[in-house]
Amino acid sequence: MRILVVKTSSMGDVVHATPAISDIAAARPDARIDWVVEAPFAAIPALHPAVAKVWPIAWRKWRKRLFMRDTWQAMGEFRRELRAQPYDLVLDLQGLVKSALWAAQARGPRAGYDRHSIWEPLASRLYDRVASVPKDVHAIDRCRRLAAAHLGYELPTTPPRFGLVAPTSDWMPAKANYAVLIPCASRPEKLWPEPDWVALGRRLAQAGLHTVVFWGSVEEQSRAQRIAEPLHADVPPFLSVHDASGVLGHARIVVGLDTGFSHLAAALGVATLGIFCDHEPSRAGITGDGFARSLGGIGQVPALSDVLAQVRMALGESH
Repeated sequence: MRILVVKTSSMGDVVHATPAISDIAAARPDARIDWVVEAPFAAIPALHPAVAKVWPIAWRKWRKRLFMRDTWQAMGEFRRELRAQPYDLVLDLQGLVKSALWAAQARGPRAGYDRHSIWEPLASRLYDRVASVPKDVHAIDRCRRLAAAHLGYELPTTPPRFGLVAPTSDWMPAKANYAVLIPCASRPEKLWPEPDWVALGRRLAQAGLHTVVFWGSVEEQSRAQRIAEPLHADVPPFLSVHDASGVLGHARIVVGLDTGFSHLAAALGVATLGIFCDHEPSRAGITGDGFARSLGGIGQVPALSDVLAQVRMALGESH
């Protein structure tokens, strides 16, 4: 059985879809699973042993040049290659018009959420098969339920298994025993105070852990350097998702804001603490194969003392 999964973005959403792949592989061990995803995140499904082929698309680039000839040539070439092999099921785990349209480029029956379950109801009209899935559950559960409904197996009662295997990174910290801090956020409302990050880094140093501070933009790099300086911490160069996965996957603990890398760390089985300052974690909180906790919410900036208490738990300290 050939299955094509469509989940193009964002990083956290792609991570949240991987337990559904583990479920499919367990229920249908003879299935071949391929995946359509935005190119910057292609490294994530590639970390799952059950994913045979990753189809990267450059939609974020193409949509900015939609009226250019080379854009249509690139999209046409992708469609020709994708349609060269038919699928027994094309499963859209995203539920958006854009993902449904990408699903429509493949050869095979398309399946997704019904109009009451989907975030963009228009997309459900593009499916050949639909299923009802509650909206008020975690994103991971939505993906697992949809896959089970369309592939006809019983939804597992076991916790989600991400199954990702950390790769080898081209950049690694000089010290093997380290923690990763991720003070990156898409909006200022999501940020946690810089002095608290420094205090956290000092507490980790007391536990014998070197600190690595992640960043993803020029502004975030400046913030990372300010936090790292008093800690004598490492600030890596700009890392691809593949190399970041390698660094995260070999850390002792990761503490990060509500960002894709925090979710990826937890999915890799690393002890992970998520700090939520402007988003409710109930539907997209930190979940992983190891210690995983989420603190805060909308208008609820976690106190440093609460974060430190969770860090002690993650490190197995009694006090």
